[in-house]
Amino acid sequence: MNNKELALIYVWDAYCGWCYGFSKSLKAFHENHPELPLTVLSGGLFVGEGKQPIGAYTHIPEANKRISQLTGAEFGDSYQSLLKEGTFILDSEAAAIGFSALRSLAPERSLNLASSMQRAFYYEGKSLNDPATYREIAIANDLDPKAVLALFEDVASIKDAQADFKKVQELGVQSYPTLLLKKGNEYIGLGGGVMTAEKIEARLESVIA
Repeated sequence: MNNKELALIYVWDAYCGWCYGFSKSLKAFHENHPELPLTVLSGGLFVGEGKQPIGAYTHIPEANKRISQLTGAEFGDSYQSLLKEGTFILDSEAAAIGFSALRSLAPERSLNLASSMQRAFYYEGKSLNDPATYREIAIANDLDPKAVLALFEDVASIKDAQADFKKVQELGVQSYPTLLLKKGNEYIGLGGGVMTAEKIEARLESVIA
């Protein structure tokens, strides 16, 4: 395989439960393929009119049960309280800005930083709209917390998050999580949802065969 023309693109949203469930499979798959560069893009699930209280999305509790059953992902008690209370605002743009701030300091660790964000929300019940959460994530990942907080407030991070949304639209991706293989000028779907690392591997092999 000519690895020079192959790369991975992962489209996720920090407030997407299925992305939280997919995280373990993707990490395992990516660890097996250090030769494939990986770009992680924020998709923008809850933006504009979609930026609503979590209680407005009545399908979420049932979806979470399915995610747990199919992927083994655990939803923590603090998150469950947030869900039950129902007023927490899902704001994918704020989360994408936070991700941009973290990613710009350690682009090679984008996937782990995305996982840290989802654990903070789905397990610890912390807001991804709140700068304090990124301070904690920065410290846990040996990044400079002051630099992360400065970036969170920087207009460059807003532009970077919006550039992610635009790229995702250009790629035609409308559901998250989506893992793509860039093969030369071609973009090929490798999977998402509840796919295991083994299934992603099999799909990769069929695509490059």
